[in-house]
Amino acid sequence: MTLLPSGWNNDCCTYAATIGASLVLYRGAWTGRPERVMVLNVWPAKLPTLDAELQDDRQHYLQSDAHGKANAFPLANPRAIACQGVLYQGSDHIDDVVVFCDPGKKSGIRYSWSMTVSATDPDRQALIDAFKQVVRDSVYMVYVSKPKPSNTPAAKP
Repeated sequence: MTLLPSGWNNDCCTYAATIGASLVLYRGAWTGRPERVMVLNVWPAKLPTLDAELQDDRQHYLQSDAHGKANAFPLANPRAIACQGVLYQGSDHIDDVVVFCDPGKKSGIRYSWSMTVSATDPDRQALIDAFKQVVRDSVYMVYVSKPKPSNTPAAKP
């Protein structure tokens, strides 16, 4: 869960489902293009650490773009969820900012926020600032189902 930046729309069930994501945030009308779209992905934790998730992603990115760069993307997350970010600078001048988060071993999941933005986008810094805010405002919530009522009648005093 996160707070939606002013002027942005969210979708969990139409556009997000089409691209295999848990949630997408975008401004204006949905274009289907990946640029300027914040994407939330959630998956069962498979690798032993958050750092391992980040290193695996970094390796895949650099294999797909031999001239790309991967730099740390520092951010503060006051919600006490462990997060690590990376800014991938593509040789095509299309960059991806990705933040991996681990809400804890008990959750059994990890999640990431990502956004693609052109290196020459005139709104680049404002988009990155909005992205950082979304990550900072993200919280992991545990849904607890309501206990089913017992079929046994209550004892009378």
